[in-house]
Formats: sequence, structure tokens, C-alpha cells
Amino acid sequence: MSSSPTPRLSRRGFALGMAGLTLTAACGNGVGNSNAATIDARVDATLNQLYSQYPNTVEIGQKANGILVMPLVTEAGFMFGAGYGRGALRINDVTVDYYSAVKGSAGFQIGAQQYAHVLFFMTQDALNDFRSSSGWTAGADVGYVLKDQGDSIATDTTTLLSPVLAAVFGQAGLQVGASLEGTKYTRIIP
Repeated sequence: MSSSPTPRLSRRGFALGMAGLTLTAACGNGVGNSNAATIDARVDATLNQLYSQYPNTVEIGQKANGILVMPLVTEAGFMFGAGYGRGALRINDVTVDYYSAVKGSAGFQIGAQQYAHVLFFMTQDALNDFRSSSGWTAGADVGYVLKDQGDSIATDTTTLLSPVLAAVFGQAGLQVGASLEGTKYTRIIP
């Protein structure tokens, strides 16, 4: 009678498997539910929540040349992390394009979180750069008007001179400190 060896799972394989499982379990962000009407309804609800909870963002929204709204981004990780969400770009309160947001990370991390975020394109050049790119990545030059636990950052002159402003809010989950740096935005067809 011969016995076959029992397969052994490496630490890396385990970590990748857990990250994938956690991300799948945490998703409620419209993956597989991509129709435009659903995304638009979520965008409306997200903007209503943002403007009612953080009134300082109303004026920013009125001055922006365009607003990208990501109603729900889910991030999960166990050593390696990933995040995904879908949203819409609005110009003059009209949806002009739909986008996905994808983020990957490495380093010590464990847990999952969900949050919403809005990018305000304060200059026409910033909006044009975003729309003309095949995949725009958020960098360190993004100014925050809301960050981490939804703390308001004063909309001072320095902040308002940033070509792109971000509001990250509505966090739920076990990871702390949602950041948009490294998030890649790509136009999609819902």
C-alpha cells in the first residue's frame, strides 16, 4: 500500500489565499453588479452623505471642474492587500464616464475595510489629464479635505490650490488609515 505525500501549503500561498478569501468575503461593492443605473444611484447617495455630513465639501464640489465618486471601495489583506471599487465621473452634475479603482499593497497588514471617496478636480488641466490617461494613479500630490476617520481638514488657501482634492470617509472595518496613494483609476463600460 503506497501513501501519497500530503501537499504542504507555503506561507506565501496561505497569505495569498487568505487575502483573496478576505477580499471576496468583504465585497459588497458592486462586483458583478455593474449596470450604470446601480452605480449612478450609489453615486447620488454617496454625494448626499458627503455633503450632509461634511458641509465644507459643498463649496468645493461647486468649484470643481469634475468630481469622481467612488461609493464603495473594499480593501482586504493578509500580508499582501488589494482593493477594488466602481464609480462615476460627473461634470456639471451629469455622469460622463464610469471608472474602476484598483489598489495593491505589500507589507504587514491584516484585515479588511470599506470606505467611500470623492476626487474633486479643481482645474481643467487636472480633469483633462485624468480623462485622457489610460490609467490614472493617485499620487502624493492629492490634497485631502477629509482623511482617515473622516476628520475635517480646514479648506485653507494651500489646500484649495491643489489641482486634485480628495475626501475619504465612511470607513468601516479593521484596517486603519485609508489612503488613495497608489490607487489606479481606469475607465470602464458598465
